[in-house]
Amino acid sequence: MFASLGRHVLSAIAAFGRLGRFLGDTIRALAEVRTWGSMTFQQMRRLGVDSVPITLFIAAFTGVVLALLASYAMTNYVPPYLVGTLVGKTMILELGPVLTGLALAGRVGANIAAELGTMRVTEQVDALETLAYNPYAYLVVPRVLAGTVMFPVTVAFAMAVGVFTGWVSAVTLLPVTTAEFVRGLRLFFVPFDVWYGLIKSASFGFVITLIGCFLGFTTRGGAEGVGRATTRTVVYSAEMILVLDAYWAVTLLRTQVS
Repeated sequence: MFASLGRHVLSAIAAFGRLGRFLGDTIRALAEVRTWGSMTFQQMRRLGVDSVPITLFIAAFTGVVLALLASYAMTNYVPPYLVGTLVGKTMILELGPVLTGLALAGRVGANIAAELGTMRVTEQVDALETLAYNPYAYLVVPRVLAGTVMFPVTVAFAMAVGVFTGWVSAVTLLPVTTAEFVRGLRLFFVPFDVWYGLIKSASFGFVITLIGCFLGFTTRGGAEGVGRATTRTVVYSAEMILVLDAYWAVTLLRTQVS
């Protein structure tokens, strides 16, 4: 048992070492702007713009559920305008960034891992090196930059749509007027809420794309290896999203409270 535990610990340490070396190679590749510059805009469209529909779909129904849950939980105890407060705070601070990140971990992270993993097992990455292209500048940097930049954009849309559908649900399904909902929405709102959600989403985008690129680049074992890399990307990305969510809550929210 101890031998097995030791092997797993050493394997995890080695994996973190490989990830650190991979991140270092990626940072050094930033100097090759002429290689990754034109590719970044293409990846911004693929990873960001093409992800907007699924993001809006999730946010729309999340806003509906939040409004109904707020009304159910606070019936006969608090003023109805606090429905707007709960919808706004929860959507902007937590559910908008986290739910969007988890959804895009499956869409974006899995896509990156499968694409780069297939390129690795079919020796296309080796072919890039033969042609004197830096594979990190050509494949990794554009995806990581695009994910870091575009995730906050998609989350901003999710926040707006979630609050909007929460308002529609409150006005049509609950005894809440538009004035009451807006009053609750503005009651405890501070600009920091939006920045907090966007900072979290940027970190989610960075981690998801980095993990997808790393596991795709280190894929071995043909089609089966590509499948394993894709699955691990989704699992590890979801775990890191939750870890980062707790980290930002401790480092940023606690300073606001104190």
